[in-house]
Amino acid sequence: MIKFDRLWITLKKKDISQYQLIKNYGIDKAQLQRLRKNMIVKTLILNRLCTILECQIEDIMEFVPDETDM
Repeated sequence: MIKFDRLWITLKKKDISQYQLIKNYGIDKAQLQRLRKNMIVKTLILNRLCTILECQIEDIMEFVPDETDM
């Protein structure tokens, strides 16, 4: 499973709020909701987040194997 828990940590470190992502950078509320629920998001969104946060992809997401995948 891909998890986006690191995104929220990186946002805090960079002192950028979800509100700022929506208002200042045009990130859609629905995409943030999908990220919160670890759902599928477009790579375009991941690219934009990395650009906005000036970070690497591993700073916003990680792969955690599901027990059912093993």
